[in-house]
Amino acid sequence: MRGYYFITGAALSRAGNVSDVAAAVAAGVRVVQYRQKQGLSLDLVAEARQLRQLCRHIRFLVNDRVDLLLEVGADGVHLGQEDLPCPEARKMLGPEKIIGVTVHTVAEALAAQAAGANYLGVSPIFSTATKGDAGAPAGIALLAEIRRRVSLPLVAIGGITLANAPAVIEAGADAVCAIAAVVTKPDARAEIDQFQQLFCGNASRF
Repeated sequence: MRGYYFITGAALSRAGNVSDVAAAVAAGVRVVQYRQKQGLSLDLVAEARQLRQLCRHIRFLVNDRVDLLLEVGADGVHLGQEDLPCPEARKMLGPEKIIGVTVHTVAEALAAQAAGANYLGVSPIFSTATKGDAGAPAGIALLAEIRRRVSLPLVAIGGITLANAPAVIEAGADAVCAIAAVVTKPDARAEIDQFQQLFCGNASRF
């Protein structure tokens, strides 16, 4: 997990989730997370299956919903602090599935690592309007402290742009996600390509 980490953002997207994920795959992303909070379950399953097919050669994760993961055969799930606890998800999914956990503090990061998470999403690094309940910015200093304290891959998210991403990577992020900076633009692939270039020559932790 090194490079741009793609999360769908249908509410902001110019082209829709399917087109955005196709662009992300074409740009060489290695992980796609399907995050869709609203809609009928049947519609979510249908779209998730379509995205799973697009991501058949890379890791495809779903946000929050272990049931959706199982239904479409996703590679893993990403959990927030108020979602199903990581230990319970691990019991349900076994050792092979990927579990990511969003953390906002060092204590949460250490707890998630101890609970068996495969990677951490550190959020929000900067102020963001993409996720209404994201909370106060964590800042680069917290990201750097978590990097010193845990060995898991870290995905930084929240208010990240091409301008501030280099500082985020320098602070210890293994991957960055910038939803608004990509899906709101006319050419999502071109934007992702620019983020990917920031990681050239760096080895992956995951």
